[in-house]
Amino acid sequence: MSDSPPTTPVCYRHPDRETYVTCTRCDRPICPDCMRDASVGHQCPECVAEGRRSVRPTRTVFGGGAVGRQGYVTTALIALNVVTMLLSIASDRGGDSAAGGSGFGGLMGGSTPLTEWGAVIGLARFPDFTVHGVAEGEWYRLLTAMFLHYGVVHLLLNMWALWVLGRSLEATLGPARFLGLYLVAGFGGNVAAYVFSAPNAATAGASTAIFGMFAGLFVIMRRLGRDTSQVIPILVVNLVFTFAVPGISIAGHLGGLVTGAAMALVLAYAPRANRSLVQLAGGALIVVALAGLVLVRSAALLG
Repeated sequence: MSDSPPTTPVCYRHPDRETYVTCTRCDRPICPDCMRDASVGHQCPECVAEGRRSVRPTRTVFGGGAVGRQGYVTTALIALNVVTMLLSIASDRGGDSAAGGSGFGGLMGGSTPLTEWGAVIGLARFPDFTVHGVAEGEWYRLLTAMFLHYGVVHLLLNMWALWVLGRSLEATLGPARFLGLYLVAGFGGNVAAYVFSAPNAATAGASTAIFGMFAGLFVIMRRLGRDTSQVIPILVVNLVFTFAVPGISIAGHLGGLVTGAAMALVLAYAPRANRSLVQLAGGALIVVALAGLVLVRSAALLG
């Protein structure tokens, strides 16, 4: 009885294709279409997928995703502010929404129906005799105001600061934590504007979040042991600008600064054990405390 001829191996995914190449991980035969380059030899698609699932994704020192280095959130925030500015200009009836208002030496744009709808206003009666404001339950203003601007100059100043600060913070914190810092700081600044400004004063702009980013950058750099000598002069200049230029919400800027510092401390000094949970809980506590201030202020205005 003669021995049967040896059988040529076939690809385990394509039985009609003969091959003498095997996966270096599972040792199964694979054809050229199934070969995936590995550090040594080739691997099959299933082993490559399994390897990707078992590799822990790169994280930043504060627990965020390394994808923050791409600056996607910063870019998205700028795009959102620009689109909102275009919508505000389109809604304008007086023609002064882009430039030529009363603020910033006459360069700031005037109010528009969109800014009237979304700016921080405590309690005010509008020309149509309707009463609006956060005290009337329009809490959304505390969020929408950070995406509205009085004119193109106002927008450009804030977007330049967002571009410079945002990319650095997003790369260091990761996208989710950076967005949390931005939103909580902006919310805190708008709450401060509501609590400490005149009830009928309207405030808007991303500067509440921008000042929070200044504070956040200072805290993060201190936590990393880096030199902060270049941050302090810029922050001082912006504070002087806040107090010297009429029409700027001092309470909003300082509120954003303080809230941003508090949120950054939570993100930077959370213990490694259960870090994400501690950071989330700390941010939630800040938001709850701010909401409490809103309730107290609303009760005082309506009382």
